[in-house]
Order: sequence, then structure tokens, then C-alpha cells
Amino acid sequence: MADQQPGSKQGNASAHDERVDANEQPFLDHIIELRARILKGLVVVAALFLPFYYFSNELWGFISAPLMAHLPAEGQMIATEPASPFFAPFKLAVVTAIFTGIPFLLHQMWAFVSPGLYLHEKKFAWPLLISSVLLFYCGVAFAHYLVFPLVFQFMAGITPEGVTMMTDISRYLDFVLKMFFAFGFAFEIPVATLLLAWSGLSTADSMARKRPYVIVGCFVAGMLLTPPDVISQLLLALPTWLLFEIGVYFARFAEKRSVEPRPE
Repeated sequence: MADQQPGSKQGNASAHDERVDANEQPFLDHIIELRARILKGLVVVAALFLPFYYFSNELWGFISAPLMAHLPAEGQMIATEPASPFFAPFKLAVVTAIFTGIPFLLHQMWAFVSPGLYLHEKKFAWPLLISSVLLFYCGVAFAHYLVFPLVFQFMAGITPEGVTMMTDISRYLDFVLKMFFAFGFAFEIPVATLLLAWSGLSTADSMARKRPYVIVGCFVAGMLLTPPDVISQLLLALPTWLLFEIGVYFARFAEKRSVEPRPE
């Protein structure tokens, strides 16, 4: 049989899995390694924070551009608390450093858990890690470049006559970060469906049969996570539904590949 030959792929995989089973480290060694990985992540985030905070004015201008483009001539952003001019840019620099350092942080997590994974798990997990990072960034970009301009244009258009639209910088930052996380995690749905199918917790057909509940859930999430306007709710609900359908498609493809007979 081919899987019994030393040079075959199945033979190499079996030998790798046997080494994983045999290489058991004490619990304290895992804690020490985890501490080292966390410290490396904190050092990288701190190193990224310094230049982001130095250019905090430019960074704030970028993050506030969708709102400022639709404020009236007399409109502006304001700080209603004495410490807001310091804490808002500081918080933005910290979050941006974490967002930017996500690839390195995930690499540290991967380096910690990969020695305990079997070969087929490594082949499956690595593409999922990369795709999850890219999808999260795509969700953030979708919110910033498409959702925010439409939402703020709508908000500026319905402002009552005689009312000057001025937004507190701390509340604006909280709103923006909430939307970034909402759209970033919404774009992770294809990865979640693949994980459900791969782990055996569900199947593509089972998830497809729950489509009506998923659609309702998408619109409920859009209602709860976005401002009370139809535009932003639809811009979250409809892509989430589409991403669910994409995830079900790839889950079917993965199930089909898993049942195909392997050549002897």
C-alpha cells in the first residue's frame, strides 16, 4: 500500500502525528512559553503605538473624514470633556496598533499551538488564519469607505433646520470602533461556517436548511449593531447574508473533498 511506504505523503503525515503525540511538555513549560508569546505581542503593539500616536492628528483626520465631508459649513467636532482631546487620539492609536499588529499576534498564537496539531490540522488551520485576517480587514474597509459616507450623508440630510450638527470626538470614536468590530466580525462568517462543517458540529445542508433563521438573525444584528437608519442596517444585513451563502458553498466543497477516495 502507498500509505505504508516511508516516502509517501501519508507515511510522512503518520510519522508527524506520532511525533506530536509523543512530544508532551509539562504544563509549566506551556505557561512559560505562553507568557513569552504574550510579551512579544505586547512589545510589538507598543512599538507600533509610538509612531501611530506621533501621527495621531493625521490618523484622526483619516478616521473622521467620512463625517467631516458631510458636516455643514458651520458644523464641527467638539470635545465635551476636558480630557477628551488627549484620550480620544490615545485610544485611537492603541486600537490602530492592535489592528495593525493582528498578523504578528496571530503568528505568535500559531507558533504556540502548532506543535500540538496534527499535519492535516495544520494544513487546514493556516489558510483559515490568513483568510480570517483578510476578511476582518475587508470588513473594516467596507465600513469606512462605503458604510460611513452613506450613513453620515443620511444623518446630515435629516438634521432639523436650525440645528447645527456637532459630534463629540469620544462618542464618535466609540461609534466608529463599534462599527469596525461589527463589520469585521460579520465578514468572518465564511470562516465560521467552514469551522462548523470541518469540526462536525454541523453540515452544509443543515446550515442551508436554517437559512430563514439566518436571514432574520442578519437583520436583527443589523438593527442592534448599527445606527437607527435603514441604510446602515441593510449594509450590514445584506453582506452578512451573502457571506453566509459563500460559507455554505465552501463548506459543501470541503465536505465533497473530504469524502473523495484517496489514490492508493
